[in-house]
Amino acid sequence: MMQPTRVTRALAFFFFFFFAAVCFPPVLCSDEVQSFREAPAFRNGRECPPPVTSSVIHIAMTLDATYLRGSIAGVFSVLQHASCPENVVFHFVTTTHRRRQELRRIIISTFPYLKFHIYHFDSNLVRGKISYSIRRALDQPLNYARMYLADLVPASAQRIIYFDSDLIVVDDVAKLWSIDLGDHVLGAPEYCHANFTNYFTHRFWSNPSYASSFKGRGACYFNTGVMVIDLWKWREGRYTEKLENWMRIQKRSRIYELGSLPPFLLVFAGNVERVEHRWNQHGLGGDNVEGLCRDLHPGPVSLLHWSGKGKPWLRIDSKKPCPLDSLWAPYDLFRHSPSPFNDS
Repeated sequence: MMQPTRVTRALAFFFFFFFAAVCFPPVLCSDEVQSFREAPAFRNGRECPPPVTSSVIHIAMTLDATYLRGSIAGVFSVLQHASCPENVVFHFVTTTHRRRQELRRIIISTFPYLKFHIYHFDSNLVRGKISYSIRRALDQPLNYARMYLADLVPASAQRIIYFDSDLIVVDDVAKLWSIDLGDHVLGAPEYCHANFTNYFTHRFWSNPSYASSFKGRGACYFNTGVMVIDLWKWREGRYTEKLENWMRIQKRSRIYELGSLPPFLLVFAGNVERVEHRWNQHGLGGDNVEGLCRDLHPGPVSLLHWSGKGKPWLRIDSKKPCPLDSLWAPYDLFRHSPSPFNDS
């Protein structure tokens, strides 16, 4: 085999640094960065009902370049543990209309048998309503797409599970899907030991009209990264408009600091169907300042959620993983590209 000359090595250096310069951050370009191994085919067993409307499980997730690796791992984990994987339909939401075909190609090549839809979320719906928060990632328009699922997903879907892109499911998702929401619009694990006042500013609590919003509600914190939503009740109650109203108030009065979470708390806290904590072992990304490692909460686990600053794929690549990142790694289908400096 011909050995690389000084010229070819110099060219390799040039092209590497050129693309590193024009493609910053690097996750936003280059097909090889967005390359994943093909997942095995997951098929229904004989006991599974046919994938007709009444037996389909609808799951919504967002797709963007920054969190695509996490989304792929999340999908893989759901399929691997589903009792009837062919009955699961994914609804992906993206803000990049130009790259939607590229994302579609990646999903098809990674999961050739997956049933899915991709929707374009118009960032202009929220761009003028978003106020800056304590983390830049929380300010991205796609972070607010969960508020508009009832407008994006076809009316034939009565309910949907929303999953963040930094989690894996280690149990049969049908168990989460089958919870009885009763009269509630959404279900999620609640955490009533959390100091609820911390999620809103002094300006909120000092305003009687704002503070009275929680009167008689027994409001508890819940994480919006895992939610079961009744889309029909959502549309009937015009809940997107209620969330948008609080975003407008926030824009004027600065009543909270944490992106899309506080509007959900303002509208739904105290009126949520409680789901077992096993379905959202959250906070595994660590604290929001330094991203320090965290342990699992006591009790059984059906879903692990790396909410917080640290993401497992970034820590793994930097050779500084947290112990629990090893639980995420088996679902990572990312195909690492060879270095342009490799002589072989």
